[in-house]
Amino acid sequence: MDTLKFKTTINCGTCIAKVTPILNSNEEIEKWNVDTENPDKILTVEGENIDEADLVKSLSKIGYKAERV
Repeated sequence: MDTLKFKTTINCGTCIAKVTPILNSNEEIEKWNVDTENPDKILTVEGENIDEADLVKSLSKIGYKAERV
């Protein structure tokens, strides 16, 4: 299983509610979490063969930035 971490602009419960359908519909992602307490708002995703570029693009389409750390 791969684990990827991204610095994001997902910073509150409303933001998490907005990205949930996008992340849950990605079949490559088995589990994900956003640490909104961290100043960098770290999104951690776990799964197999996660397409990093596709994930970043999907979040960008709904107004969120994600940068791999």
